Amino acid sequence: MGQETERVRELRARIDEANYRYYVLDAPTLPDSEYDRLLRELQDLEDRFPELATPDSPTRRVGAAPLADFVQVSHGLPMLSLNNAFSSTEVAAFDRRVREGLGRGDGAIEYAVEPKLDGLAISLRYENGLLAQGATRGDGYVGEDVTANLRTVRAIPLRLVDVAVPRLLEVRGEVLMLRRDFEHLNEQARARGEKTFANPRNAAAGSLRQLDSRITARRRLSFFAYGVGQVQGMRLPSTHSAVMDWLANMRFPVAPQRRVARGVAGLMAYFEDLGSIRDSLPYDIDGAVYKVNDLADQDTLGFVARAPRFALAHKYPAQEELTVVQAIDVQVGRTGAMTPVARLRPVFVGGVTVTNATLHNEDEVQRKDVRVGDTVIVRRAGDVIPEVVGVLPERRPMTAGNTPLHAPFRMPTACPECGAPVLRLEGEAATRCTNGLACPAQRKQALIHFAGRRAMDIDGLGEKLVEQLVEQGWVATPADLYRLAREQLAGLERMADKSAGNLIQAIDASRGRPLARFIFALGIRHVGEQTAKDLARHFGSLAALMDADEAALLAVPEVGPVVAASIRAFFREPHNRAVIHALGEASAWQDGEARAAPVAGPLAGKTLVLTGTLPGLSRAAAKGLIEAAGGKVSGSVSKNTDYVVAGSEAGSKLDKAQALGLRIIEEATLKALLNGEVI
Repeated sequence: MGQETERVRELRARIDEANYRYYVLDAPTLPDSEYDRLLRELQDLEDRFPELATPDSPTRRVGAAPLADFVQVSHGLPMLSLNNAFSSTEVAAFDRRVREGLGRGDGAIEYAVEPKLDGLAISLRYENGLLAQGATRGDGYVGEDVTANLRTVRAIPLRLVDVAVPRLLEVRGEVLMLRRDFEHLNEQARARGEKTFANPRNAAAGSLRQLDSRITARRRLSFFAYGVGQVQGMRLPSTHSAVMDWLANMRFPVAPQRRVARGVAGLMAYFEDLGSIRDSLPYDIDGAVYKVNDLADQDTLGFVARAPRFALAHKYPAQEELTVVQAIDVQVGRTGAMTPVARLRPVFVGGVTVTNATLHNEDEVQRKDVRVGDTVIVRRAGDVIPEVVGVLPERRPMTAGNTPLHAPFRMPTACPECGAPVLRLEGEAATRCTNGLACPAQRKQALIHFAGRRAMDIDGLGEKLVEQLVEQGWVATPADLYRLAREQLAGLERMADKSAGNLIQAIDASRGRPLARFIFALGIRHVGEQTAKDLARHFGSLAALMDADEAALLAVPEVGPVVAASIRAFFREPHNRAVIHALGEASAWQDGEARAAPVAGPLAGKTLVLTGTLPGLSRAAAKGLIEAAGGKVSGSVSKNTDYVVAGSEAGSKLDKAQALGLRIIEEATLKALLNGEVI
């Protein structure tokens, strides 16, 4: 059986290495199919030779039979929570108390700083290098034994690899769910018609506290260590930062944003830096954690009540809050899509006061069962539009007969802006007004889009002015803009003669825009900037595009049946053709410019896809550099894609690129390609 023993050892090593690279380093080297093949082979060997099965085998991660209940676990050292700070004044007071407690006077204290991960605190107990027990924090003194579930978390080592393994080591950290895995979990739940989770933290907590570990195994949880508890059989390094380095060397995942800072100025600088990248991180954080770095100083400072004196959590403004839905209105967008919007009791969330939140579409409102009067969870992250992520049904107002006071939401059957019938096509989530540019809401949004910087670039024609022009009845279509007179405009609210003259000049300057920009400005559904460029380059004139049949449109790269149908429907509409004819009389565009010879450059003939957030380039800047070098930026991944440029928070495009075996590069490699370097 020596051959089988050696093969089992080899398989475990390869699978452990693959888990480490995928879940800790985020740099996978093994295709999923190969990983599954190796795991099946190992499982088969252990089934045939039970004596080869060990507690630290990767096959132990797949889940076991359900438990009747969780066993309670007493923590050898309490897992205490941290005191919170919400202002620089409170941070300065914390630093002053630390200096006074250590007798340092005005000396700058060295702190280990790290993100405050928004997950579930756990304890991992290793005995002689093997994972023996995992527990939740609970009340800090007694938690729940969730060992079976934690074994399914592939970022958690089942065996320690350091040669100097202590007899007993308790590692403390946070179980959480990455944003991309949270979205995937909710997508699967929606497809099955099941309830979705409100946020990644709830998803992680709900997954970890499953009595059936097989359910936990199907959900992709992550783990990051943030410290140690009990240690027996070795002496720890002298600083917290060195302890974290030691844990990282033993292949525990640790937050890559951790640093060492000095004094209040260093703490505040870290807080600001971390806040600037918060929305681009792959996981949710709700603040920063500051710990006195020297472990001997930590012992000197000790604890007070349920929190250590040597550590502090500096919180960002909450990204989720509770409030009440006061009304549900429906907004009509540029394409006629009708979006239900919750009008909320004002609440401070994500650093701003929020009064409105999107409910996305009718299906989402019904799935979440959001009603007027409900207490709801509102989330705002960075510049993301606030949204209602969940309802607290136990707080729903009820009648005396114990039935809900308010009825379920239903999308109106007529457009709230123009009264026209609404339509929901099969396979679409959106309900749309059928009245096109004759609908005031669509008219306004179409004009704003037409005048946008990336379209016709009519400087000064903003939302407020468009509303006045439409309400005055002077502008019903984009063509009407070219008939405006300076004297008309000067009489409008907040418009003087000079500003009226500037707007007329801006409108005149927009005449003769390149064909690609004009096509984009028309606002054809499914036609973005890149598709507009492709169409202009392929057809060369608007007349040729307008007369193109489906076969001709499908000959354009990246144009599929849905986009082709949308283009043909737009140009078949007599009203749209009349507007385009009027725009032609105003010389709004110029044919032929987009047919210029392709740019010669280091990326000539190459197609690239951008996904995620790049560290040093905005999406627009990266796209401009690629196109200037002769390359093309596509919005979708296909077998014809040459490079996929992946940043942080890369999503489904990266997954598809990996499945197709495409070349995936980072920003540094992109810059090398732009400089003509052969990679």
